[in-house]
Amino acid sequence: MIIAIDGPAASGKGTLGKRLSEHFGFAHLDTGLLYRAVARVMLDQEIALTDRDAAHEVALNLDVTHLDDPRLRGAQMGEAASMISGYQPVRDALLAFQRQFAEQPPGAVLDGRDIGTVVCPHADVKLFITATPEERARRRHLELLKRGEQTEYETILGDIRRRDERDMNRATAPLKPAADAITLDTTRLDAEAAFQAALDLVKAKVA
Repeated sequence: MIIAIDGPAASGKGTLGKRLSEHFGFAHLDTGLLYRAVARVMLDQEIALTDRDAAHEVALNLDVTHLDDPRLRGAQMGEAASMISGYQPVRDALLAFQRQFAEQPPGAVLDGRDIGTVVCPHADVKLFITATPEERARRRHLELLKRGEQTEYETILGDIRRRDERDMNRATAPLKPAADAITLDTTRLDAEAAFQAALDLVKAKVA
């Protein structure tokens, strides 16, 4: 079984993906980490993020064994990943790995921005997780503060709005719910309530 979870930054899709995978005993992939990992290599090698050819080359040779690097969760990598994720060659280079991951038994949960529309259009369950920009900024602010990253809420809110604009309006795999996706607004839900709501939706879909 394949569960596809899409949604904008800080909507809670990653947390839901992880918890649903644990509940069902499925593998889990936060596909955004792939783009963050490409950005990390480029930044470490001082390659301009605007260099599309270099980004493609990095994606083709990406080592996916270090996706647990804490650096990938930082705000810098998130912004950089949002830039390079708009490059079609980069997306093409990472697509095969994502689809192969999704096919492993007994099932897989993938979260990102184009899972239900591009990566796994035939997924058994498609969820689109959303929340207001203000709530998503609040969550991201708390998350970064816990990691020791000092930043202002208004700065994060501005970043989220820019990323939403970029992700939703890019020519390549724009952020949008699949036609058959179920939308879950988590604005007023805490982590536990959001998980229970998502679990109920998955169970109802596959019943």
